[in-house]
Amino acid sequence: MDPNVNTISTARTSALSTNKVVRNTYLLLSMTLVFSAITAGYALMTGAQPVHWILVLAVFLGGPFVINAARNSVWSLPLTFAFTGFMGYVLGPIVGYYLAMPGGEAIVTQALGTTAVLFLGLSGYALVTRKDFSFLGGFLFAGLLVVLAAIVANIFLQIPALSLTISAAAVLLMSAMILFDTSRMVNDGDTNYVMMTVSLYANIYVIFTHLLNLFAAFAGED
Repeated sequence: MDPNVNTISTARTSALSTNKVVRNTYLLLSMTLVFSAITAGYALMTGAQPVHWILVLAVFLGGPFVINAARNSVWSLPLTFAFTGFMGYVLGPIVGYYLAMPGGEAIVTQALGTTAVLFLGLSGYALVTRKDFSFLGGFLFAGLLVVLAAIVANIFLQIPALSLTISAAAVLLMSAMILFDTSRMVNDGDTNYVMMTVSLYANIYVIFTHLLNLFAAFAGED
């Protein structure tokens, strides 16, 4: 058989596989975001109290590891919805806190709109250009460790300027992470759409929560 035919066939199969992963990832991501919005709305309407930060941190960091362990089993989807549903519930009191501020609706709307623009723009860019952003991996890992340590430290220090610095850094890092994750789907053959969904969901979640803090500060309310 002509080796060129084999090459074309392999490339076509790879492209179809990539398209399937992208389609499944964004479909599942949309469903988890809707589910999170529902649980956040429920928490908001019922006046739920903020969840303790240790539990939030444990679930946010540990959840993806648990889902990864079950990534090829029937439990992967239920665990994904449990994770995103819980994080949505956590978001309810946070959104409620900002809504209670003067101009709170504008703060939440601006944060939500900016998050959507960032995600669609960055993810779309990585999909269309197919540029390889794998070189960002080491920088992102180191940056995330620094930001995580700063977040934990500021829980006790409560320094407003540090809080804003952390939020700005988190938005930049998660924006780069969107490019990195989308690039993995397109270029690195990462075919597990469940784990891609969890990673992109986490990126969006972090961007939104920290944009809330930034827009509140810009409005002079935080």
